[in-house]
Amino acid sequence: MPKQRFSSVAAAGAAVLLVLAGAAAHAAGDPRRGADVFATECAECHSVKAGKDKKGPSLFAVLGRPSAANPDFVYSDAMRTSGIVWTAERLDAYVTAPKRVMPGGKMKYDGLADAAERADLLAFLAAQH
Repeated sequence: MPKQRFSSVAAAGAAVLLVLAGAAAHAAGDPRRGADVFATECAECHSVKAGKDKKGPSLFAVLGRPSAANPDFVYSDAMRTSGIVWTAERLDAYVTAPKRVMPGGKMKYDGLADAAERADLLAFLAAQH
């Protein structure tokens, strides 16, 4: 391969890697921005303090937790019987469209359409343990 062509291929490959790295970093979310998303979208009904429920249950250590795991909170029948474990993917789907993921659930929230804000929110929630 001629030297000039190799340089062009290497430069194109490096550009692709930079784009992919940027997309991965964006998908991971920023917990500081997620704190702001939580404050505006979730904090009226939820806390991130262990044992501090509000209208909704505390979201402290929510990732990896089964749905309806807090014995002191009164969940909907749909939530109690769902069998969901709150993975990042499941929580992302739920925050996007709660009524679609949990028909019959009590949460009075239409959903968060912005994928970047959801990624930030999930990064924030993942840090709450």
